Amino acid sequence: MKIQLTILSLCISLISFSQADRWQQHVNYKMDVTVDAEKNVFTGKQKLEYTNNSPDTLHVIYYHLYWNAFQPGSMMDERSLVLGKKSVTGRPDWDQRVRDRISNLKPNEIGYQRVNNLKVNGIPQKTTEYETILKVELSKPILPKSKAMIELDFEAQVPVQIRRSGRDNVEGVRFSMAQWYPKLCEYDRSGWHPTPYVAREFYGVWGDYEVNLKIDSSYTVAATGYLQNAQEIGHGYQSASLPFKSSKEKMLTWKFKAPNVHDFVWAADPEYIHNSKQVRKGLILHSFYKINPTLLGKQYDGMPARMKERITRNDFINNYKMEWDSVLEFASRAIPYMDSHYGEYPYKQYSFIQGGDGGMEYPMATLLKGAGKGVVIHEWMHSWYQMMLGTNESLYPWMDEGFTSFAEANVNNYLDNFKDSLPHKPAYDAIIALSKSTYNEPLTTHSDQYSSNAAYSINAYSKGEVFMEQLGYIVGADVRDSILIKYFNTWKFKHPDVIDFIRVAEKTSGIQLDWYKDFYVNTTKTIDYAIDSLWEESGKMQLRLKNNGTMPMPLDIELTFKDGSKEIAYIPQYLMFGTKQNETPSVKRTIGAPWKWTHPTYTIGIDRKLLDLKKLEIDPTQRMADTERKNNVLVLNW
Repeated sequence: MKIQLTILSLCISLISFSQADRWQQHVNYKMDVTVDAEKNVFTGKQKLEYTNNSPDTLHVIYYHLYWNAFQPGSMMDERSLVLGKKSVTGRPDWDQRVRDRISNLKPNEIGYQRVNNLKVNGIPQKTTEYETILKVELSKPILPKSKAMIELDFEAQVPVQIRRSGRDNVEGVRFSMAQWYPKLCEYDRSGWHPTPYVAREFYGVWGDYEVNLKIDSSYTVAATGYLQNAQEIGHGYQSASLPFKSSKEKMLTWKFKAPNVHDFVWAADPEYIHNSKQVRKGLILHSFYKINPTLLGKQYDGMPARMKERITRNDFINNYKMEWDSVLEFASRAIPYMDSHYGEYPYKQYSFIQGGDGGMEYPMATLLKGAGKGVVIHEWMHSWYQMMLGTNESLYPWMDEGFTSFAEANVNNYLDNFKDSLPHKPAYDAIIALSKSTYNEPLTTHSDQYSSNAAYSINAYSKGEVFMEQLGYIVGADVRDSILIKYFNTWKFKHPDVIDFIRVAEKTSGIQLDWYKDFYVNTTKTIDYAIDSLWEESGKMQLRLKNNGTMPMPLDIELTFKDGSKEIAYIPQYLMFGTKQNETPSVKRTIGAPWKWTHPTYTIGIDRKLLDLKKLEIDPTQRMADTERKNNVLVLNW
């Protein structure tokens, strides 16, 4: 009987953290594309098998036509110009990469995507273009649990590189082909998400891609997915142990397949240097880059004088090449830590590709301008918090950028042998500064609807990072790390949201955390705890604390005594309905009664003489985003 109960308990536990049962739409793309590299245009045919796994009957579908944003007067152009007129932190608030550049594009520099002959199950459909969104009114609805075959022709002009995608970026990469094809919008339990391309993030349907790409044979192509005809293509993809058929054709057709992804990116340049390295069984990393001394020299010339005093032009160019040459080496050192802390990377390849305007993540690949360790690790970590979890970035950018930034800081600290005791401190500094400003906004703000670029950036990256580190303060760092693994294994390929994450965290920790979401995510309330007073009663020290802030938290208070010993006074937050485990079992811990958030003050007794005390500190690990740390410390010189 005992054995049966144990097995039953184990089964229940496994079920609790098995893959979540949430329906997903599914896509199966087949695209044949021909690129005219001289004219910067291409044409394509797309066949899309769409599986409606929802319980709903679909009367309309929507496509993204992202490149239509790169035209004067577009929503992206106007938004950038409007924000550029604002002054935030003493400078114009526009995205420095976009600025007013779209307004000044000539006809042969703009981007466009045009769809023709769209048919569903062989029948032509009525379409209406709304700049970056194409609405398709179905002549016959797509029923629940059924499939539809969508076919279309498309043509596009590659824009001058402005934001993420385009041609001829500042480092001279010819083609950075992101958001390049008509892409079906996501339909989930909240309905359709036809999000116009105004500035920010993406949300896509998981499925399988088969892309045949015909381009001038001088170009090396880097892409999402697995190259199917490497022995015909070459360009560093071929195996030395297999026969290689060198082609003399002017155009080569590159055949890629990518299973279970929600986007497809590619880049191409005649001067790409292609390196690769097998880093563990079943995983090969690639890097693609070029060195253009003239364009790199222009970058050097644009640097501030104080920076030029520290490095010569030649050293700047040589260091740039050394960065790219070292990418695969430090990436191979990072992957064991990433696999063990955030979930095992499941695909067979990943590519670090020079292109774009900074760093931008895609399935199995990233576009990078420069190959500094920080941006390389950050973009790769997006494979976890966007490419495999696929949260709607437009609604929850902080669950992607922030969780990624949290992991990036930890991975870089691991690569540096954990030299930094506070790797997340810059994020804390940023959100505390934001909380004291006039442009703070809650994390529930849609990513395109922030009133300033500055608030978006700090919220998405820094406040999301602090959310995760501060969670470790609430439930314990080891428990938080377990939460991340269980979150990944439960919700990968399922588009989780904040409630899904919180439920995994509650089940793992045994602590209620809805209050943490409500205060930290839904409001701009801030934390500020203070030491109020000390006294002694009947030989026992009494410590009174005050909550000057508007967000409740549990408290760790470190007491250091004259004899060198230390103790922790731990005060749970009432709404937790539980306590975290002692994170330092070697240090004595006194647990107080839960602090009710309605009460501005709280008193806890410590079984020591007051005169024994030397120092008192609230949150000694500095994992709480306390806006005023000066009132957290008291040093006694008696």
